Formats: sequence, C-alpha cells, structure tokens
Amino acid sequence: MTKEENCIVLDFLPQGYADRRQADPIAQAVGTEFFTLLEIIPREDTDFAQRELVYIGEGKRDKAKFIRGQIEYNDLTNLAQTYLEETVDKIVSDNEARFVDFFNKAGIVTPRMHKLQLLPGVGTKHMQAMLAERTKKPFASFNDIAERVKLFPDPKKAIVKRVMEELKNEEKYYLFVSKALKKERY
Repeated sequence: MTKEENCIVLDFLPQGYADRRQADPIAQAVGTEFFTLLEIIPREDTDFAQRELVYIGEGKRDKAKFIRGQIEYNDLTNLAQTYLEETVDKIVSDNEARFVDFFNKAGIVTPRMHKLQLLPGVGTKHMQAMLAERTKKPFASFNDIAERVKLFPDPKKAIVKRVMEELKNEEKYYLFVSKALKKERY
C-alpha cells in the first residue's frame, strides 16, 4: 500500500470522542493522493483547523504526532461527513491534470467493461465518444472533455461523485480511493 503524504482535516475533536473513556485529541482527515480516511493524533499543544492541509509523510511532521489508522466513511463524525464532499471537490480541482490524465489513459477492467464506464453518467456511447476523441488528441482539461464529448455530464462532478461512492460503499472496483484496511496500522 502506498501511503499519503498530506491530508486535509475534516474534523478536529480536542477532547477526543465523547463515547470513549480516554479523551485524547484526535482529527479525522482525508488524504490528498488516495482519498484515504484517517485518524490523526496531534502533537502536544497543537490544534488542527478544519480544512487545514497537514503533512503526514515520512520524516519530521510539524503537527501530526502519529496516524492512528485508517477509518471508514461510517466512522466519520457528522461534521466530517458534511465537509468530505467539498474537500474531495477541492482535491480534484487542485489536481485537475491528474484526473484529466485518467480520462486520457483509462483502460479496460474486464473484457466487457472499461474504467470510464465506472464513472457515474458514463455509458457505452459516452465511453466510445471519449475513446474516439482521445485518440485524435489527448484531453487538456475538464472543459476540453466537456466540449469534445457531446452531452457528457460535468467530468469533474463525475470524478467527485465516483470518489464519494467509493468512500461510502464496498465497491467491486476502486479507481481513486485507497480501500480501508481492517485493523492494520497505517
């Protein structure tokens, strides 16, 4: 498994979880590379702000003491769930080239299914139109995809919706999200 380098804080609980005996501060966050949902323990005398970008990679971490582990969508607080979709939207917007590259390079999943068909709103006709257009010239942006593939819904929204589906459910195929590891330390 590849680890996250940075995450965005969704919720910070300075008194910890209300239903637990030990009241250690904890943050719930989403990774910026693989959309990994994480619990982070802050360094002493450190607070996190909602939507704050925090370094959690190898080496010295300024604010994060350690990562307690991965969590699932249902483990998120109500506030974290509320901020998750707009945070995913921001990550996708900030990394547009990476996600446009997905449209340019996506291949088949099975002999009968293409990765593009796993995106909400993409059926066989949209997939065929995208494949035809990308052979002429690679897509340059979300706007370029929307202009060249007729009647295709907003490409950015399709990516965000797929990421949210992967975060909420046990999908058969994962395109963007690091699937939660059960009882393994991150």
